[in-house]
Amino acid sequence: MIEDWTEKYRPQTLKDVIGNPAAVKELRAWAGSWQSGTPSKRAAVLAGPPGIGKTTSAIALANDMGWGVVEMNASDQRTGSILRDVAIKGSRFNTFSETGEYLDARSGGRKLIVLDEADNLFGTADRGAMPVINELIRTTEQPVVLIVNDLYALTRKSAAVKSDVLRIDFRRPTQRAIAAALAAIAGKEGIEAGPAVLDRIAADADGDMRAAVRNLESLSLGTGRITMDSLGALGGRNVRKDMFDVVGAVFRNNDHVQARRTLMDVDTDPENAILWIDENLPYEYTDPGDLVRGYEKLSRADIFLGRVRRRQYYRFWAYASDLMTVGVASARMNGPPSRGRLRFPAYLSMMSRSRAMRTLKRVTLSKLAVLNNTSARRVESDILHYTRQLCLQSDDYRRMLIRDAGLEPDELGFLMGMKADSKLVRSSFEPPAETAPAPPEADRGPVPEPDTQAVDPKKSQSNLFDF
Repeated sequence: MIEDWTEKYRPQTLKDVIGNPAAVKELRAWAGSWQSGTPSKRAAVLAGPPGIGKTTSAIALANDMGWGVVEMNASDQRTGSILRDVAIKGSRFNTFSETGEYLDARSGGRKLIVLDEADNLFGTADRGAMPVINELIRTTEQPVVLIVNDLYALTRKSAAVKSDVLRIDFRRPTQRAIAAALAAIAGKEGIEAGPAVLDRIAADADGDMRAAVRNLESLSLGTGRITMDSLGALGGRNVRKDMFDVVGAVFRNNDHVQARRTLMDVDTDPENAILWIDENLPYEYTDPGDLVRGYEKLSRADIFLGRVRRRQYYRFWAYASDLMTVGVASARMNGPPSRGRLRFPAYLSMMSRSRAMRTLKRVTLSKLAVLNNTSARRVESDILHYTRQLCLQSDDYRRMLIRDAGLEPDELGFLMGMKADSKLVRSSFEPPAETAPAPPEADRGPVPEPDTQAVDPKKSQSNLFDF
């Protein structure tokens, strides 16, 4: 069986992790703080884009420290009950190493609890996970590492992640560092590949070390030599990187035909391209006349895209593409090209950050719609406001929703405008306090005598007309 190169050459110690020396140093210092007891930050969160070595660094840390590893990733079920059985119990008891050696926490034996993709906790597959993660962060007696691609998606669900964990940011390795690592792998595998070839593979990976290694492996299958001609098998480059090329061609190359050709060569559609051009247009065209002409061409392109959406007539994409490239590029008549930084569309960033919130909102509205025998749209427009007010004012109503609608802590938190680990949300999922039983009749004391004092008939009122 052929071993995957990403596993075969995965760094086994922190000194072999490339591209993030500051993050590795901080991670090693946090691990060292466990040597003298339980530190103030019991958990660390490793944040950064995928494929840059976050999980690898966590496992390498455990190897360096001689710790056991308890790992849970997105392929595992991570409901609240399972997390409690695996992570919570694992964080409070002693364990065994990979070789069967007994690790006593009081004698320095530790195990590292790794929750991979901790920002991807959705739906019934991960029901009740967030409150247990909050408890784990605050009460663990073993080191815990949370690995996330989108830290914002996690902090929005939990206040504990903001205040009670050590944040360590991982960056994309540089092209030079990736190329050097690829050269070492190629040497070990006996693959002949020149510096230019390795630089191109590293550039296509766009900072994703895992993708670079997989591309090197796929290109080397059945051959001992990789040439520049072999690189055609990689297909198109990273779309995000190519879109910067498109925007640069539209605004800075002063070649209208090349701008159109660049967009045609990119694996994207005009709906995405117009967002990039719209984001950069006001920064690239500083002359008012150029700006007016540019937006006129861009608005006409948007009209054609609207017709595509309404009529499903995709031939209009050609008109839209010509207007947003040749049209916008020819709108410049004054001033030199800008030398500033090209910008990623703010709309795409906003939609990416709000993806988890939109999913949570959709699930919550669906549950309320089933409970009220109506549609999710009707719940959002007519019922949601009153439901929120009742939840804020009545503990009984909250418990009824939890019982009858099957709301989870993060869904109830969304409904009330609070975090899932807020005190009011947590108390709603706890058993209600038992009322004290009535004291025995012998302990109640003497029963007061009824007041037999005569009532003055002049001061009494027997009916509505007796004043």
